[in-house]
Amino acid sequence: MTAWMQTLPAWVQTAMLLTASNVFMTFAWYGHLKNMQSKAWFVAAIVSWGIALFEYLLQVPANRIGATELSLAQLKIMQEVITLLVFVPFVVLYMKQPVKLDYLWAALCMLGAVYFIFRN
Repeated sequence: MTAWMQTLPAWVQTAMLLTASNVFMTFAWYGHLKNMQSKAWFVAAIVSWGIALFEYLLQVPANRIGATELSLAQLKIMQEVITLLVFVPFVVLYMKQPVKLDYLWAALCMLGAVYFIFRN
């Protein structure tokens, strides 16, 4: 981790690392559906595992940093919010799927979760 990033609050470091991690995770889990349809499933799985390694190289430190200030439940809700924030643009921009109202409902549920888990 770079020196400037270490000066940021732990929750910001965690959010940044989890966001980057989530981009890798999303491509590992779903990217093969667009690019590897003609390949055998096990080839797609091996490629996905390779991509997922980079996810874990970011996600593990993110959770360790986050755990210094956040509860496990707060870390999980943060991860789920980030997942939705990464997944929706991925689906719309990369996978060329239509925007669905379901994303709005999911986001509203997440806002409720954030409110209840982070209130003091």
